Amino acid sequence: MSISASQAADLAFLLREASRAEILPRFRRLGADAVRSKTGPLDLVTDADEAAERVITAGLEKLFPGCVVVGEEATASDPSLLGRLADAELAFVVDPVDGTANFAAGVPLFGCMAAAIRRGEIVGAWIHDPLGDDTAIALRGQGAWLADGEGRRFTDLRVAAPAAPGDMVAAISWGFMPEPLKTRVTSRLPRLAATVSYRCAAHEYRLAAGGHAHLLVYNKLMPWDHAPGWLLHREAGGHSARFDGSDYGPHLTSGGLICAPDRASWEAAQEALFTP
Repeated sequence: MSISASQAADLAFLLREASRAEILPRFRRLGADAVRSKTGPLDLVTDADEAAERVITAGLEKLFPGCVVVGEEATASDPSLLGRLADAELAFVVDPVDGTANFAAGVPLFGCMAAAIRRGEIVGAWIHDPLGDDTAIALRGQGAWLADGEGRRFTDLRVAAPAAPGDMVAAISWGFMPEPLKTRVTSRLPRLAATVSYRCAAHEYRLAAGGHAHLLVYNKLMPWDHAPGWLLHREAGGHSARFDGSDYGPHLTSGGLICAPDRASWEAAQEALFTP
């Protein structure tokens, strides 16, 4: 089962409608009891996350009868859901509000993401920007593009030209790296041209897929955070692999991920930041 262009558009509209109904009305209007900590102070959930995920899950089950939906918030309550990704004929991972810390702080940098996974292979990706009202979409083997909110204007996405590390703009998430890797990588960031952190993988992946940054580095790999962006970056022409050079898959939650414009750029960045 593959995802058709019309189904891709339907899913983009679903994320848009969930954002307009459940996320945007709560932005900068969250009461104290509407923001809660899950596993720690850096792992937040809000009423918007939970309400949007319910809407998206119901919509996916209607659009794709029999599909498996693995949402970030549902998995927090039932971790066994993750185990259903590998064998499902068609599954979707959903991150209703990526960048929850930004959203809860009133910072206008968050996204709504989903990825389609067919028998363990990522075949579709959607990263919706609720405030910009557009969606970055990728279908496996069919490229990546940006669609406006009405689905009437499309712009192809393409990663940046290959670059040496000293010319790279990078988004690097080092907070979850173990020692001594954390110290090694952070001490070498001056080898790059510039580094940023949006606290939002949705917008960092969009940045790289649109050619506005060269390098992405992540350590923790929950599928709802990275399956959509991985395919978007790949279909925009990029090359990615785990820290050791092995392939990424949605069933993997560790081992890190480096995304670069091409293999040579990946190897140069891996050497500059990671090699002892």
